[in-house]
Amino acid sequence: MTSAVVVGSGPNGLAGAIRLAQAGVDVTVLEAHDRFGGGTRTSELTLPGVLHDDCAAFHPTGVASPFFNSLGLERHGLRWMWPEVEVAHPLDDGRAGFATRDLAASAAALGVDEARWLRLFEPAVRNFDDLITEVLGPVVHVPRHPVTMARFGARAVLPATTLVKGFRDEPARALFIGVAAHKFGRLDTPLTGSIGMMLTAAAHAVGWPVAQGGTEAITRALLAELASYGGKAQAGVRVTSLDQLRDLTGRAPDVVLLDTAPTGVLEIVGDRLPARIQRALRRVTYGPGSFKVDFAIEGDVPWTNPDCRRAGTLHLGGTADELVATEAMTLRGEMPERPFVLFGQQYVIDPSRSSGTANPIYAYAHVPHGWTGDATEAVIAQIERFAPGFRDRILAVSTRGPAELEAYNANYVGGDIGAGANTARQIAFRPRPALDPYTLGVDGVYLCSSAAPPGGGVHGMAGFNAAESALKRL
Repeated sequence: MTSAVVVGSGPNGLAGAIRLAQAGVDVTVLEAHDRFGGGTRTSELTLPGVLHDDCAAFHPTGVASPFFNSLGLERHGLRWMWPEVEVAHPLDDGRAGFATRDLAASAAALGVDEARWLRLFEPAVRNFDDLITEVLGPVVHVPRHPVTMARFGARAVLPATTLVKGFRDEPARALFIGVAAHKFGRLDTPLTGSIGMMLTAAAHAVGWPVAQGGTEAITRALLAELASYGGKAQAGVRVTSLDQLRDLTGRAPDVVLLDTAPTGVLEIVGDRLPARIQRALRRVTYGPGSFKVDFAIEGDVPWTNPDCRRAGTLHLGGTADELVATEAMTLRGEMPERPFVLFGQQYVIDPSRSSGTANPIYAYAHVPHGWTGDATEAVIAQIERFAPGFRDRILAVSTRGPAELEAYNANYVGGDIGAGANTARQIAFRPRPALDPYTLGVDGVYLCSSAAPPGGGVHGMAGFNAAESALKRL
């Protein structure tokens, strides 16, 4: 029987394992951590009974993933839960930009920018199912929806700063730039508009839901699906070489999927990699890091704008121009006084994460790659800027800087949670230009992490695409 080993149990590793198991391959997943899930774990980080997502928290690409949707993960207890407001971006003057699953209402709330917002996003929202299938598929493929892709691509190739020039008021400008800032880095270079376009369209089309009970519910559902096909998973096993796999499984596997950053590939495969691929993987650049702060608070967040209390995700960073400058600073290795903060109040949607009146708050700041400072006070100050009195409600705090994030998950090199910077080159060709970027030049060995197309997000499509590549060659 054909056998496979998947190294890493993040959503891509588990998706790749499931696809191989569906094809009748005998699959074993090996995870270095003592818990499965990679970036999709949930823990009591502050107080007993208060549940915090360790990394991934909001899942627009998860709920839209073609592969996840084909699995029927609801059979294994996965439940998506949506906020009233998907994304909010508060401003110092008390106003805010909001994106909801009602595109028309969201656009109308933007006042003078209503028509421009509709022109920008209506085509992508109307054709979102077709668009997401194309965007999350292999890089090299014949588009099934060429007109949809061409229309989206004409905007996506532009800098995010160019796309907001048509807006006349700050709520629309800041709302879009805040979403585009999920790129981590400069927002005035080509292709930086793609992330803002895709995630904003997703907010209107499918939302930014959370998983009931915490993101780890996704991991549990994927593990149950894998087990239904006879697949196995073992935690607490750190793989450092291909030779080790024979000892661990009793035979040399026919297929190896690596749900690792390029650094992990270089360690595990080593000199077996062709020289050209070794060079390509060593050239991969890593982006700015994250400084994660989890809070347990008493009661709710005292937002100046009361509508922010209905949002699941908030972007804290001020005006569009301020955010553009802040993101450029982090890329240059400078720590901003007011960093961009991604803020989550999942308990508003999912009360099961709270314990009594103690509620979990999720936040992380963009910081320079490998930064060794403490951004806790900067994060609190940025929250206080838009929610005065937040500090007084804090019951407990848990922090992880770039070094702690990398220790938690080796794929987060220097605190880069995307397994590689979203430069124009690496958005288009990650981790290297190739007709099949999942192959590594070693027979039977494939890359299936966020370092491969289509990149970051909890969608499993890098794992699925890598498994499809392996199956074609078996």
